[in-house]
Amino acid sequence: MNGHWIAVAAAEHVRRGLSGGFMQVCHGKGAPLQRIKPGDHVIYYSPTATFGGLDRLQAFTAIGRVRDKEPYRADMGNGFQPFRRDVDWLEAQEAPIRTLLEQLHLTAGQRNWGYQLRFGLLRAEAHDFEIIASAMSAHAVSAVSL
Repeated sequence: MNGHWIAVAAAEHVRRGLSGGFMQVCHGKGAPLQRIKPGDHVIYYSPTATFGGLDRLQAFTAIGRVRDKEPYRADMGNGFQPFRRDVDWLEAQEAPIRTLLEQLHLTAGQRNWGYQLRFGLLRAEAHDFEIIASAMSAHAVSAVSL
């Protein structure tokens, strides 16, 4: 059975991953990526549009399936070598979280719903994954057994 994950990053960082076919989490740490297995599904939540910015976005910004390759280091220059995993991203639209708060098990009835998203990577229930995928118009998810 494939796992479902929610990763957290600013939308500008997510877009880099979308264009490069990869994901990274927690400022490039490797240990969180070891929890994700080939074939698992990932959705990115972006609290802001830019890293460290005050430009609140609060939307799901990418959805895909992790490829078979294990985590690897990438050289981004200036000594920064974050760990990454390759992902097959789906075409999807951004979906604001606010319209989904009461539908998701992760957030329903939670006054401080954003607290658990601070950790950068968390396991998601299949129920929540399907609701988010639908909100993102990523209906091909079911067609490719996500």
